Amino acid sequence: MKQLLQNLKTGQAIVEEVPVPSPRKDMALIKTSASLVSAGTERMVVEFSEKTLVGKARSRPDLVKQVIDKAFREGLLNTAQAAFNKLDEPMALGYSSAGTIIELGENMDGFHVGQRVACAGGGYASHAEYAVVPRNLLAPIPDHLDFESAAFATLGAIALHGFRLAEPKLGETVAVIGIGLLGLITMQLAAAAGCRVIGIDVDPKRVALAESFGLSACFRTQAEDSVQAFTVNRGADSVVICADTPSNDPVTLAGSIARDRANIVATGAVGLEFPRKIYFEKELSFINSRSYGPGRYDPLYEEGGIDYPIGFIRWTEGRNLEAVVELLASGKLKVESLITHRFPIADAAEAYDVITGKQEEPFIGVVLTYQEAGNQGAGTRVEFPSATSHASLVKLGVIGAGLYANATLLPAIKKADNMELVGIASAGGLKAQHSAKKFGFRYATSSADEIINDENVNTVAILTRHDTHADLVVQALQAGKNVFVEKPLAVDSEQLSVISDQLRNTQHAILTVGFNRRFAPLARQLSAFYSDRVEPLHIHYRINAGYIPLKHWLHDPEQGGGRIIGEGCHFIDFVTFLVGESPISVSAYALPDNGKYREDNVSMTFTFPDGSIGVVDYLANGDKSVPKERVEVFGGGKVATLNDYRSLEMVHNGKRKTIKNRLGQDKGWKDEMLALENAVKTSEVPIPYERLIGVTKASFAAVKSLRSGKKVEIK
Repeated sequence: MKQLLQNLKTGQAIVEEVPVPSPRKDMALIKTSASLVSAGTERMVVEFSEKTLVGKARSRPDLVKQVIDKAFREGLLNTAQAAFNKLDEPMALGYSSAGTIIELGENMDGFHVGQRVACAGGGYASHAEYAVVPRNLLAPIPDHLDFESAAFATLGAIALHGFRLAEPKLGETVAVIGIGLLGLITMQLAAAAGCRVIGIDVDPKRVALAESFGLSACFRTQAEDSVQAFTVNRGADSVVICADTPSNDPVTLAGSIARDRANIVATGAVGLEFPRKIYFEKELSFINSRSYGPGRYDPLYEEGGIDYPIGFIRWTEGRNLEAVVELLASGKLKVESLITHRFPIADAAEAYDVITGKQEEPFIGVVLTYQEAGNQGAGTRVEFPSATSHASLVKLGVIGAGLYANATLLPAIKKADNMELVGIASAGGLKAQHSAKKFGFRYATSSADEIINDENVNTVAILTRHDTHADLVVQALQAGKNVFVEKPLAVDSEQLSVISDQLRNTQHAILTVGFNRRFAPLARQLSAFYSDRVEPLHIHYRINAGYIPLKHWLHDPEQGGGRIIGEGCHFIDFVTFLVGESPISVSAYALPDNGKYREDNVSMTFTFPDGSIGVVDYLANGDKSVPKERVEVFGGGKVATLNDYRSLEMVHNGKRKTIKNRLGQDKGWKDEMLALENAVKTSEVPIPYERLIGVTKASFAAVKSLRSGKKVEIK
């Protein structure tokens, strides 16, 4: 399918062939008929991407600080690679479209194939021939409403949410500053709600356009006098700012034309330096509107399909979307005459020349159109003929193409000498297409089944979110494929049991988990330092993990498993690697969460059959500028300290030896891939299965101990 993409590094907007995405649970696959270009949001993205690196840095000093902190922790080389990789990712543009449902995921009751719908959401309702959209971001449209008008529904919902935040009453006066597309829609909504409305703009053509709708409007230079005359010298009851400018003038003007104790709402992106005197004297209320209603930026609402009870939250973003569709269908909101430009999706890049001013011509509504052709269906493959096949030991298919895959693992795989990159899949298709081009895969697809069932693939790497690992592992093993799966192996005991049963019935394929730290060069030297030990070890592993928001998917027990199961297993495995046996018990304790954390300030003490003790302190409450990981090992008259996989200090008989990685941090990803190659060659697993199972069980036991307050035996 064709999709419009923006490259943040080069600033180039381009239409490319991308695999048709696959609908997931609570989502539908939509064949797009029309999409609306946002002259505000999308223009800002394009203009940012066109800046030089210095220009990008100046415009986002907050991100620069994050990069600097990361460089201190992980080294300049790793940080530079991560930063450039992030900039190199293509961005899917668009968030307002309309089309027809052609396929449904699970839990999509109330929708049906063939249904016409308006679609919302950045990353969902993109400028693409096909899109996967969550149920709460879909609104059915009646047969008599055309797709081009329905494509305005999301922008209409933004305007409607801003209007609701202003809390206008019937008969009150609403002033709208900035009467571009968003402003003109806001003015129509205010009029439809029984308010008196006046628009203000610096462009005489937009003033004239508003007047053509029978609405009052004036120039910026006449605004104060015009609003006073319009309101009998009382001032506007509420002001909605729809302008798009870094200037503070709209905020200053809003204060000047508002009545005493009025509400002011900004839906556009404007400067936010307030003139204190006028806002103080009038006791004005100001709200910065957050997109198109409650539910926005809440993954449980947008991705999980969980709606808010109507008795508590009447107007969610989904219900705002439905309301705008009804207004469009009834004719109370008119957008047909606002369309100034139409571009077929194949020529969509030209639309950005219009909204960024490269083509000097006036515009209001810019719509992308899509040819009516047969349905392709999900999972369509995109081939890359330039990629060559060769007689490699490992013929790799990858499932999952997220940030970790692109920034860390795929570069390590690319360096392996004996791996052929056959195909890569991601549910959305776009990330797989980007990764395939970047790393040289022969094809990209949105179907995991296509990778697993490909006869040219003998090894499958699973790099998806945690909840999908177990099912994909079993499917790949049943298909006779060797499997590499990122941690964790499973997120609960039931999943682990299914994998264990499958391993008993698997004879020729091998399974390994992405516990990369045990393969790091310094980790191997640390292990060798204690290879002749006859005494138990005491190991202390401290992780400055850092805070992540409570809504992050990793905290979700079903999707991510929580931080101990989802990430803590890394460190449990490392302790197990040094001891050489799986733990047999664990006692875990945590600091109070206090509403900010979620079982991620934890101290876990593991015991081992030989009497060794491993203490894993996983902490989210530290300072990010401190290196993330530190390991101290005591035993047999020796002491060793591993500092964040950048240096290793070993002390024995008073002699001190320090080894440093010249290129900074090395957590073992390249060596992990070499171990995978060797495993495919020799059929000898890199990590014994009893360790994989034991470490995973130990992570489950740690959570159980944490919640029960008791020591838990690991069977």
